[in-house]
Amino acid sequence: MREIVDGDTLYLSDGREVRLVGLQAPKLPLGRPDFEPWPLADDAKAELSRLVLGEAVTLAYGGRPVDRHGRMLAHLYLDPQPGDRGPWVQGRMLEAGMARVYTFADNRDLAAAMYAREDTARLAGRGIWGHPFYQVRGTNELDALIDTFQVVQARVRDVAAVDGRVYLNFGADWRTDFTVTLAPRTARSFEQEGVDVMAYQGERVQVRGWLERYNGPLIEATHPEQIRMLDA
Repeated sequence: MREIVDGDTLYLSDGREVRLVGLQAPKLPLGRPDFEPWPLADDAKAELSRLVLGEAVTLAYGGRPVDRHGRMLAHLYLDPQPGDRGPWVQGRMLEAGMARVYTFADNRDLAAAMYAREDTARLAGRGIWGHPFYQVRGTNELDALIDTFQVVQARVRDVAAVDGRVYLNFGADWRTDFTVTLAPRTARSFEQEGVDVMAYQGERVQVRGWLERYNGPLIEATHPEQIRMLDA
């Protein structure tokens, strides 16, 4: 391991850049103008450095292996001995409360195991989970958080399908209240994976993603792991 960029990105000794797939650590500016570092970004980088800097590692892939920036998208394991798979780095970062689960439609391997570790850290208030910047949100506080990544927890009021697009409505007025939407292709993929989107109605869920504004606050879901049923 040659260099740690931030809490979820590093360079191997052979020069390859690796993005720790499945999680999102607090962000540093990394040359972006007018970008304010997220709280505890330096702590997350320090934790990843403590875990892997100078160590031998194994890369494992469970989805798309390379992103558009040429970074390897991998799960990282420390090597206690050549040929062995040692401690799982993503799991360690999540257990320490130094990252959130952040899956994609084409990269969601080990999501359940990652959520279990995140839940443990969050319930214990470790790391980011003790800071208000990362708190789990209710639906009445989202208007001021557009264009940010959020974890939202609430009960689905109703589910509607219009021309193939599915809407999970969390309030009485879809024009102003929080909504989660699935594009027609996404809705079909949920069905193909055995997920009945209508079953979300009336259920308490946890959903995560980047908040947009379309009428009210909105998250576009692209895969089932973004929506966790909490009452099941």
